[in-house]
Amino acid sequence: MALLDERTVVVTGGTGSLGQVLVRRLLSGSSGAPKKVIVFSRDEAKQHAMRLELQQRPRATDDAIYYDFERRLEFRIGDVRDYHALSSVLRTADVVVNTAALKQVPACEYFPYEAVQTNIAGAENLVRAIREQRLPVEVVVGVSTDKACKPINVMGMTKAIQERVFTAANLTVPETRFVCVRYGNVLASTGSAVPLFQHQIRAGGPVTITTSDMTRFLLPLERAVDAVLDAIEGAAAGETWVPKVPSARIVDVATALMGDVDVPMDIVGIRPGEKVHEVLVSSEEAWRTFERGDYLVIEPVLPELRAGRNAGPAVGGEYSSADALMSFAETRELLERHGLVVGAEDRGRVPLAR
Repeated sequence: MALLDERTVVVTGGTGSLGQVLVRRLLSGSSGAPKKVIVFSRDEAKQHAMRLELQQRPRATDDAIYYDFERRLEFRIGDVRDYHALSSVLRTADVVVNTAALKQVPACEYFPYEAVQTNIAGAENLVRAIREQRLPVEVVVGVSTDKACKPINVMGMTKAIQERVFTAANLTVPETRFVCVRYGNVLASTGSAVPLFQHQIRAGGPVTITTSDMTRFLLPLERAVDAVLDAIEGAAAGETWVPKVPSARIVDVATALMGDVDVPMDIVGIRPGEKVHEVLVSSEEAWRTFERGDYLVIEPVLPELRAGRNAGPAVGGEYSSADALMSFAETRELLERHGLVVGAEDRGRVPLAR
């Protein structure tokens, strides 16, 4: 039987960039045929737009995408901050992917308690609902970020605690397997640098760069979805899976996105809570981090969950975006491959920045 056959999958924050691509993948049948996919989010406008977009898809394609989606796909309005709404949507869940988050770094700095309520209390509500209602959820995947590693900003701090909330849940709810995935910037996701740069390029500039030294991991959305599905299938309780991904200088990203368009660039300084380089595995975590195919797997910090595991030699050092940077040519090739480079014909067409 395929991984998700006849399972009900709940995607919290399912109208976000990652959530939407994950839902499409689930409906494609490539990882099995879920009995139902439930999109749980608080934005009714995004849900309506997503529903219309899926309804307009062809009914039959080579890979049977969206086959019988009317029966398989359900939209539910709610917020992970609301324990009762979350309890209701989890009642029939077999698999949960928690993509709901406040993730914009400056916004979290100015409204830190809002980040706490979504990123920490929301995760605790999920664990509490499964525990108190004794729900037969098989696996929960928490989606984390490189900013949770050696965090210096509120977004990273709250995501780091979310990771620990899910790790500890394996002890109090042992019938459910709680795991995490952790990765860096997802290419073209809402609120990230690429859509902002594209908007600025189309407007004629200037393109605003925080600092010429800044580097970031770059992960295509489809690869992010791969990480979630691979963790559902293969991660042991309490593990955090980190996909091995390329990194690039942000100034190279901005320049590559310009294509053949001549646009001025301004250095504006680091925003509140930003790092120059991101780290996906810290030196403190390296001793319990092991290579597993295309992933670095961080074993849980709690010794009770590591007992009896024989993972092999540890990686021995931190995994930073400052290491093994792509060249400018490699960066441009990556962006071109995903259709992100702005052409001269787009100049002056200025949609709202996402």
